Amino acid sequence: MKTFSFAQSWWQFIIIAIVCYLIGCFNFALFISRAKKRDITKIGSGNPGTMNMSREFGLKVGFITFLCDALKGGVPALIVYFVYRGYVFEGTAMLVSDFARYFSGLCVVIGHVFPVTMKFKGGKGIASTLGLFWACLSCENPWWILFAFLCLVGVVVFIFLTEWGSLGSLLGVTGFSIIQLTIFLLRYANFAVNAYTVATYLIIFAINVLTWTAHRENLVRLFAGEERHTSIRKLAKKK
Repeated sequence: MKTFSFAQSWWQFIIIAIVCYLIGCFNFALFISRAKKRDITKIGSGNPGTMNMSREFGLKVGFITFLCDALKGGVPALIVYFVYRGYVFEGTAMLVSDFARYFSGLCVVIGHVFPVTMKFKGGKGIASTLGLFWACLSCENPWWILFAFLCLVGVVVFIFLTEWGSLGSLLGVTGFSIIQLTIFLLRYANFAVNAYTVATYLIIFAINVLTWTAHRENLVRLFAGEERHTSIRKLAKKK
C-alpha cells in the first residue's frame, strides 16, 4: 500500500468537491422534460425527479431519468475509487478510496438537491444516492452488483405493494447505508479510530440526513394520511 498525505494533497479533495457538485447540478429530469417541450418543475408535484417524471411521462421515461441520475451518483464514485485504490492515509490503515468515493458521492447529492443552476431548488437525491451505494458496494466485490440489484428490486416491490414511493426509496437508502457501515466497522474493527474513519461514517450519515430531509414534506403527508400514492400498475400503462 502507498501512503497518502492529506496535509500535502488536501487540494485534490477541493477539486473533487467542486467537480462532483457541478455534476450533481445537472438535472436530467429537467433536461428530458424540456426535450419533450415541458418543464417538470411546473407540472405534477414540481419535483424534478424520477417519481414526478414517471407520473407525468410514464414509467419508461421515469426509468430513464432514474438510470441517468443513478449513473450521475455512481460513476464519479467509481472513478475516484480507482484513482485512490491502493492508497492509505498516512499513519493509518484507512483506505483513501473508502473515504474518497463517499466524499465524492455526498458532493454529487448536494449538487442535485441544492443546484446553483436551479437557484438551489433541485431534486431529492434518491436515484443519485442509490446509484452511489450500488457503485460503492460493487466496486470491491462483483457479487455486490447482483446483491445490490436485488435490493433495488426489493425497493420496487415495496413500492408496488404499498404505493408509498418516498418511503420505499428512503428505506432503500437507509438499508444500503447500514450494509456499508457494517462492512466498514468490520474492516476497521482491529484498528484505532481515526479522523478519516469517523469522517467516512459521518459522510454516510449526512447522505441519509440529506435525503430524508429533502423528503420531509412527503413524510409529513404520509403520517397525516395525505401522501399521494405511487401506483406502478398505473404508471406502467401511462404513455
